[in-house]
Amino acid sequence: MEFQVKSGTPEKQRAACVVVGVFESRRLSSVAEKLDQSSRGYLSNVIRRGDIDGAVGQTLLLHNVPGTLCDRVLLVGCGRERELGDSQFRQIIAKSAIALSDIGVADAVCYLTELNLKGRDTRWKIRHAIEAAQDALYRFDKLKSEKDTKRRPLRKFILTVASRRELTIAENACKEGTAVANGVELAKDLGNLPGNICTPTYLAEQAKDLAKKHKHLKTEILEQADLEKLNMGAFLSVAKGSRQPPKLIIMEHRAGAKNDKPIVFVGKGITFDSGGISIKPGPNMDEMKFDMCGAASVLGVMSVCAELNMPLNVIGVIPACENLPDGNANKPGDVVTSMSGQTIEILNTDAEGRLILCDALTYCERYQPDAVIDIATLTGACVIALGRHPSGLFANHGPLANEITAAGKNSVDRVWELPLWEEYQELLQSNFADMANIGGKDGGAITAASFLARFTKKYHWAHLDIAGTAWRTGEKKGATGRPVPLLSQILLDRCAE
Repeated sequence: MEFQVKSGTPEKQRAACVVVGVFESRRLSSVAEKLDQSSRGYLSNVIRRGDIDGAVGQTLLLHNVPGTLCDRVLLVGCGRERELGDSQFRQIIAKSAIALSDIGVADAVCYLTELNLKGRDTRWKIRHAIEAAQDALYRFDKLKSEKDTKRRPLRKFILTVASRRELTIAENACKEGTAVANGVELAKDLGNLPGNICTPTYLAEQAKDLAKKHKHLKTEILEQADLEKLNMGAFLSVAKGSRQPPKLIIMEHRAGAKNDKPIVFVGKGITFDSGGISIKPGPNMDEMKFDMCGAASVLGVMSVCAELNMPLNVIGVIPACENLPDGNANKPGDVVTSMSGQTIEILNTDAEGRLILCDALTYCERYQPDAVIDIATLTGACVIALGRHPSGLFANHGPLANEITAAGKNSVDRVWELPLWEEYQELLQSNFADMANIGGKDGGAITAASFLARFTKKYHWAHLDIAGTAWRTGEKKGATGRPVPLLSQILLDRCAE
């Protein structure tokens, strides 16, 4: 779908459909009032009859509205005007996009971006309208023999601004929103693919393809022999139970100043997680194909970075393998040596994500990074603690945690910080190695992060536990593409600085 921005009055738009808002108590938005005036009260007469009362997400399609040049007018309920916030705004954009697609409108001019939204400017509204619309229309039917084809899909979505003076800002926001939406879609597609297709090798191929498309993006793939030379004993121990060879995927976007330290994103890439010898229960095990959503989000944000050609140095590191039971697989009680030289007693083979991440985090030291952020579907304990709305945030550097939290609020891809107090390290004690890979039942998300913290003492680091946010379960099962919007916002904020 193509997104554009423009300014102009609604009654003069020659389009298949014009979209305007109606607030609760059947009150027209200011743009809808202009249409009402040009149509000599047609809109107000319709809503007086009670066909729409303005509740959030309600829609009403009108044909041949007098005094206009468009074929149709779509009225969209916006709720109470004083209560219109970020989530309601994204919801009404999503509902309008779905309604337009369902009725077969090829192009539409949307005036919902001119609504007043407390604390949000034109740039924010344009970008988030694009993200919300593309997210609402996303369908994953690549593996179905019969596609859900629309007779006339929505091809062009035009978003308006109140003044021509805002067009430059809006055009830049349109580019940003489109890039982020594309990055989210890439992450969703990868996450939704099954483990027999999306293998570590497949992820590596996607990274190579991405590099071919973008001038400043370079991809390198380290194979098993390379990992052995680097002494990545923790990472390799997880891969032993699989016939799929492990890959360490390294993507570099070098468009900043030569001496600028890079920001590094590390994504957990377990393309299927059976739990290994500590095998998971059967119900919902199919959802363990989503255990590579951290890797998918890194590919997504590197795509955003390259598409916008951000003037930054950004590196993506993805350790990718499967976690399966096998005669050669890790066993509870095994002791492995990480790349850092620290030894780990494996008490539970289903706590494998931290084993591949710890070696990847040690590898990041060579970049002398400004910051390292790892992204992982790491613990069910994080879902229990926070539910499925925010991602869990842990950090060894307060300013970095604040930067991520602020970006989460701006991107509506929120995080909640949890503690990394030294006392939690005691739970990782082992009688036979430097540490155990689990810390017991208490504070499982925290002890997992505490484990990773032992490998990040040489740089500023943050950990995002996305176990509750990377995918939806149940009837709407599927990858969400989070936290690509959050990671993109971090980079956009750094560009602005």
